[in-house]
Amino acid sequence: MARYESLVRDLLQQAGITLGGPAPHDLHVHDARFYERVIADGSLGLGESYMDGWWSCGQLDEFFCRLLRARVDSKVKLPWRQVLAVAAARVLNRQSSRRASQVANAHYDLGAEFFEAIMDPRMAYSCGYWKNAETLAEAQDAKLDLTCRKLRLTPRDRVLDIGCGWGSFVTFAYERYRCESVGVTISGPQAEYARRRCAGMPVTILAADYREITSRRNATFDKVVSIGMFEHVGPKNYRTFMKVVDDVLVDGGLFLLHTIGDNFSRLRCEPWLDRYIFPNGVAPSVRQIARAVEGLFVMEDWHNFGPDYYTTLMAWCENLRKNYPALSLDVPQPRDRFFRMWEYFFTSFASAFKTRQLQLWQIVMSKGTIPAYASIR
Repeated sequence: MARYESLVRDLLQQAGITLGGPAPHDLHVHDARFYERVIADGSLGLGESYMDGWWSCGQLDEFFCRLLRARVDSKVKLPWRQVLAVAAARVLNRQSSRRASQVANAHYDLGAEFFEAIMDPRMAYSCGYWKNAETLAEAQDAKLDLTCRKLRLTPRDRVLDIGCGWGSFVTFAYERYRCESVGVTISGPQAEYARRRCAGMPVTILAADYREITSRRNATFDKVVSIGMFEHVGPKNYRTFMKVVDDVLVDGGLFLLHTIGDNFSRLRCEPWLDRYIFPNGVAPSVRQIARAVEGLFVMEDWHNFGPDYYTTLMAWCENLRKNYPALSLDVPQPRDRFFRMWEYFFTSFASAFKTRQLQLWQIVMSKGTIPAYASIR
C-alpha cells in the first residue's frame, strides 16, 4: 500500500497538488484503498473512488484543471481493460441503431424533475452563450437566439431538430420566429415531456433514432439543427448522419451543427464518462467532421466558444449542490453516491473546456447555392 501511495503522491505533486494539503485544490484521502484503485484503474478508479467517498477536494474543478495541464494521464500506464476497450472500438460500431437507446436509458430517462433542478427554465441541456449574459437562463436564451439567427429563420421555414431533448429549441423557434418544427429524440420520456411543452404549437415530436428520419416519412425541411446530440453518433456513423441531413434538407437550405469537439480523432471517450454518464459517447474532431461532410455541404461558418461550456457546467453544478437535497428522487443508486457522480461529472468535464482539452463548435453548412453567408457572433 505504501508503494501505491508514494506513486500517487508523486503524480499529484507534478500537478501542484498536495495530499492532505491546505489549498482548496488539494486532495484528502478517506480510505487507503484509494491509492491502489487509482493506480490499477486510472481515471475510472479516480471517478469511482470519489463516488464511493474515498477522497474529497474543496475545489474539484481546479483539481481537475491541474491534472489536465500536467498531463498526468500520460504518465500512468493504461489499464489492460481500457486497452482492450479501445481495440474493440476500432472494430465494433458502438453507436449502432441497436445500441442507440443505451445513453437514453442511462442518462436522459432519469426524469425531468432532476434536470429541472439543474438547468434553466427552458431545459436547454447544452452549452450556453455567455458573451453578454450574466445568468444561466440568459446564456441559454442567447445560445438559442444565436442559433436561430445563424440559420436565418423566418416564419416560412420548416425546421428539423435532431436530438431535440426536452424541446428547448423548437419551442424557442416558434415563440420568437413562428417556425413549424419537427423534433426527434431517442428518449421516450424526453419526447413525452417535449410534447406537453409544445401543446398548441405547430411542432411534432418523434421518439426515434436519427437513422429513421427520411424525406419520404417526414417530408423535407428548409433548415436542420442538431444541438448537443452529435456526440452520441460515433465515428463509424458520422457520414450516415450527414447523409440523413442531406436527404431531408432542401437545396438552398442551412444546417447548423452544435457539438462538443475534441483536439484529437478518437473512437471512445474517457472510461469513467463512458461508463456512468454518456455510454458509447465520443466527441468528434475537425478532421472527422470534415470527412463526413465532404461532397455534401459547403462549410459556411465554424464558431468555437468552448470556454463558455466551463461556465455553463459550473452553473449546473451550483444548481445541483443547491437543489439536490430537497429533491425526492428515485435514483438508481444510493443518493449520496448519485450526487457525487454528477458533481464529479460537472466539475471534471468543465475543467476540460477551461484547459482547452475540449471545444464547443457551432458549424453552419449550406446545401446547394445560397447568397453569400455572413458570420454572426
